Amino acid sequence: MSMPSSNAAPQLAPVVITVADAGIRFKRNRHSRRSFKDLFAGRSRRSRANEFWALRNVSFDVRAGEAIGVVGRNGQGKSTLLKLVAEVILPDEGTVSIGQGVAPLIEITGGFVEDLTVRENVFLTAGLHGMTRREIQARFDEIIAFAEIGAFLDTPYKHLSSGMRVRIAFAVISRLEEPIMLVDEVLAVGDKAFREKCYNRIEELLAGGRTLFFVSHSEKDLRRFCTRGLYLDQGALVLDAPIEQVLDRYNSDYGF
Repeated sequence: MSMPSSNAAPQLAPVVITVADAGIRFKRNRHSRRSFKDLFAGRSRRSRANEFWALRNVSFDVRAGEAIGVVGRNGQGKSTLLKLVAEVILPDEGTVSIGQGVAPLIEITGGFVEDLTVRENVFLTAGLHGMTRREIQARFDEIIAFAEIGAFLDTPYKHLSSGMRVRIAFAVISRLEEPIMLVDEVLAVGDKAFREKCYNRIEELLAGGRTLFFVSHSEKDLRRFCTRGLYLDQGALVLDAPIEQVLDRYNSDYGF
């Protein structure tokens, strides 16, 4: 088993992510209504029917080069936290400040258009993440070779299997130069051999000094990549500590 080494951030590495008292709430029922009085209440004091806090009062800093595993049961805010860091969603309370670019692999279909071909989607998605057309052309063959879907270049994305979608998404996102990488559970889809290929690529990025946010229900994978853990429970950050300590606490509470 590979062990993290160079991904432990030195004490003087710059802070690249600051989350301060962040909170976000969602509706349980999309058709719920607010009262007229709610419209004039303070933002944080409004009482809204059928809403709940997915995250609340969450604070932490991340230094460049850290590899962080986000731990918790389903529905405890792990993916929501990654979306806050990716700035896909904005907090209802507090602040989230990101000091470097982010390469997010948090949803299989994120950034991909169903009716476009694989080839067209590679150019579109990489371009949306800041790569120039020349840069995409230079890396195109490398991306396709990594994804192992050269026979499907002109196939509409909507006809790909879930495993093939993961292949092309990871191949594109992992070739971006962004210093921060977010990886959610999407790599659980697909065959074991390709997943190991992706994990080897993550280790290469960590060795190069990238910062990693990693969400997984695999204790083995969390121990493989991460040196620090954030334990979320009922929308609160209950422990921010070395990954071994966080996993021990989680196993004591619930067990993997």
